[in-house]
Amino acid sequence: MYPMTPTLTEEMTKIIETGAKANEVTRADFIQMLIDKHDTLPMVEGVAYYLNDNSFIKKKEKFLIKKGVKIADIEGLKANNKISHAWHKLLVDQKTQYLVGKAMTFSSDDKQLGANIDELADERFDDTMNELVKSASNKGVEHLHPFINEDGEFDYVIFPAEEVILIYDEKRQRDVEAALRYYPILDEKGEVVKIKAEWYTKTHVYYYESFNGEFVPDVTEPENPASHFEYNDKGYGWGKVPVIPFYNNSEAVNDLKFYKDHIDEYDKIVSGLADTFDETQELIWILKGYDGQDLDEFMTNVLYYRAIKTSEDGGVDTKSVEVPISSASQHLDRLEESIYTFGQGVNTKTDKFGNNPTGVALKFLYSLLDLKANQMERKFRSALSEFFWFYVEYLDMAKKGTYDVKSIDMTFNRTMITNEAEKADMASTSLGIISRETIVENHPWSKQDEMDRIKKEEDEYTRNMRPNTSTAAGTGSRSSSSSSTTEEGTTETCPECNGKGKITSPTTNKTITCPTCRGDGVVAV
Repeated sequence: MYPMTPTLTEEMTKIIETGAKANEVTRADFIQMLIDKHDTLPMVEGVAYYLNDNSFIKKKEKFLIKKGVKIADIEGLKANNKISHAWHKLLVDQKTQYLVGKAMTFSSDDKQLGANIDELADERFDDTMNELVKSASNKGVEHLHPFINEDGEFDYVIFPAEEVILIYDEKRQRDVEAALRYYPILDEKGEVVKIKAEWYTKTHVYYYESFNGEFVPDVTEPENPASHFEYNDKGYGWGKVPVIPFYNNSEAVNDLKFYKDHIDEYDKIVSGLADTFDETQELIWILKGYDGQDLDEFMTNVLYYRAIKTSEDGGVDTKSVEVPISSASQHLDRLEESIYTFGQGVNTKTDKFGNNPTGVALKFLYSLLDLKANQMERKFRSALSEFFWFYVEYLDMAKKGTYDVKSIDMTFNRTMITNEAEKADMASTSLGIISRETIVENHPWSKQDEMDRIKKEEDEYTRNMRPNTSTAAGTGSRSSSSSSTTEEGTTETCPECNGKGKITSPTTNKTITCPTCRGDGVVAV
């Protein structure tokens, strides 16, 4: 393991340097070496377990002993259930929806840059983020490729991790120096016809394809090598390799690695129990002095003739099998708890917090998932900063403004169960202690434009109050007593504001004009 062992980059650099002296190694040879060394098994396995195609239980076989020889039960004479459980999918979906189930929000001190990013971060971007989180959890890493499409617009596409190999700088192992993407071309029968390869540098992309067991330049490409993109009929290179890795964690391993053995054991126990249930429907025959040739003949006689032939001293007895349900259930419970613990998920079946858990209890329930999500968020923030660097470069080239990518703030809006009654009660008791706007922002039912809605309701309430009839005609003087008579009728002190003309709004806790007397302090009787 690095740094005790050489990295892939260091190995390949040594191969190139050695081969260059002998004029033997070409980029095509290098590509073949990289593909041969690329281990995609953990990635494929992670995706398979996500789709509930658990490899361990699928390999389960039953054997028979015939004439002293162990043979596979290919005829299915024995029960052989292969029951798989989608634990991995459950945990990955939990993390995905917890971290990016709600759309990410972006902001910037530069309002124009913020507007541009809001336009980019549409529903397709939200869906892409969900796919990146899910795929990185299954594979350990996933890649995003930014490019300029045929319409001259900024665009992006996911490169599956099993198709990508990154080459980092030799010294720091941080900056991507080159990227190889390779993928098979299939015929109508689904068989591989050839393999295409794309070699990305900081300025160009080189195209190759397999031919007679080796890679050669792809002659079907109009330009080879080609610029990263064309804009206004002119070729450009980004100045960086346009393949961005989105890592699952610092070790770049998938989530399955930490609980695969527990899932396999769970599948094995449940499948074994199912086999036992199937087989307990049949009796175990205990034979004494059986006058027959072999067990196959015995079972044939039982099923066909409903009779058994024995010797004079022989006999037949039967015995049923007891299923160890209690011990198996306890073992399965322990396995389930281990899967949630080592998978760092939320066990929604837990009864430790009662029927109405408090906010503190809920946070504790989500603590392991929060730890796992924190690792991924840290890696994704770095990758998104790299992604937005390409977008800012595009905006500059398209003359849509020059911006600083560091001014972009990103927020992962995590999703978790909350105790709404508790939060609402905390909001109401905080009235007068903190600002109304802060209270509204943290209320569980609050919407994004809640303050605007409150102001609109207050304005409508004030506007719909009955007109003032409390002043004397021509004088505009206010009644100086609790009840008086004017040319228009009798008035009295407003009961709502006690003659002050102002009240405190029950909605905003601010002083407003009394809606009953319209600020005059008196009302007509």
